[in-house]
Amino acid sequence: MKKNWFLLIVVAVLAIVYAICFTEWFRPKTIHVTSINARVNRGMRARNFTADAQIVPIIFKLGRPVKLTELKVVALDEWQTNKSCLPLWHLVGNTNSAPIGRPFYYGDYLPGMKPEVPGLRAQPLQPGVKYRLFVTAGSAKGEHDFQPVALPDGQ
Repeated sequence: MKKNWFLLIVVAVLAIVYAICFTEWFRPKTIHVTSINARVNRGMRARNFTADAQIVPIIFKLGRPVKLTELKVVALDEWQTNKSCLPLWHLVGNTNSAPIGRPFYYGDYLPGMKPEVPGLRAQPLQPGVKYRLFVTAGSAKGEHDFQPVALPDGQ
């Protein structure tokens, strides 16, 4: 009888160790985000979604296709002193949002997402200022810091 209890305890401990080490059950769910500055070609300013933008367009890429529930961009310095600062770009998912797997530009339309404040567009970014992008998909979260660069002269 004691042998059976001992084996049962050993099996339970091994199951717990397996679940902790080899599954994602106990790990926080993260979304990996990267960004690049787009190559600037003739007419590239039209790709800037804010008409007075003076920066090279920023392209974001998610690590895997995810159905976003929220996307927000804030000025990093302001956010570090005030967690409830106003975002420069804030989208929320609606009930029919689709997984986003393609790269997207700052200020771009994302299928199934709408501005949190209806009619509000992405605000222009300033070159040399650090920003943070927050993405949420259910319980999975991700963030990415980026710094825009100014458009080259003559663009």
